[in-house]
Amino acid sequence: MTDFKTEPAKGEVVGGVFAFPVRVYYEDTDAGGIVYYANYLKFAERARTEFLRALTIHQQADLEQHQTGFVVRSCHIEYLKSAVLDDALTVTCIVREYGAASATVVQEILRGDEVLATLEVKVIYMNVATHRPTRMPAEMSAKFEKFKGN
Repeated sequence: MTDFKTEPAKGEVVGGVFAFPVRVYYEDTDAGGIVYYANYLKFAERARTEFLRALTIHQQADLEQHQTGFVVRSCHIEYLKSAVLDDALTVTCIVREYGAASATVVQEILRGDEVLATLEVKVIYMNVATHRPTRMPAEMSAKFEKFKGN
């Protein structure tokens, strides 16, 4: 068997903004040939997951060791333009604000310099056993501070 050395897309930090690449595949489109509206949420979720990974926040370890993790409390999305098959998109993440047990992440989905959608996602840091918010560790808050925008 061949030992492949491929790695999944990781994204990068550009000018204090986390940017994650996404390609539009046939499965992402609807009968009209444009990206189905719910798939923009999937693209944004993938970018937020990789954003946390880039901050060295290990979601699976937190879940297994401390029974804690992020859940979406609210999401506001504005669809501005349509993405289509084969588009190369970039999904960005900036922390607008964060508190003891929550954070608001602002995201844009872009095709080049063209903004296709904007999202504002509020996440709660929660104890998944009790389903109650819990305070983020201080080191996690410090990592969010580095990506805090306006």
